[in-house]
Amino acid sequence: MDKKIVEKTKKTAELYFNDVTDEKPYDLWRAFDKDLAKDLSLFITGQMYAREKIPHKTRQLITIAALTVLCRLEELSLHIQAALNVGCTPQEIAEVIFQTSIYGGMPATNQALKTLKSVLKAKGLWPLN
Repeated sequence: MDKKIVEKTKKTAELYFNDVTDEKPYDLWRAFDKDLAKDLSLFITGQMYAREKIPHKTRQLITIAALTVLCRLEELSLHIQAALNVGCTPQEIAEVIFQTSIYGGMPATNQALKTLKSVLKAKGLWPLN
């Protein structure tokens, strides 16, 4: 196994998910198949999310946009937390969510904003100033 990928996976997971209180996908995968969980983590976190082609902030805002349009709220909560961890502001996250209303519709936007609000409350960042 490539030690560089293992280290990149650990470093990126720490950066994104250090203080995430929700169940992390890796933990869920691991409960069913430890070997596959490791392979998925090494690829998704160590190779995709660790790429340096775009900044982590940009990568997380793109992820939030996609998850909003797809209405994947549990995963959205996880990536809102990751976005905050890499320096995105609540206002930037909200703006990305509002932008997706054109493509995903207002029901998806409203659900995503509720998810954002919930994460911000849990982190003591609500109400916004």
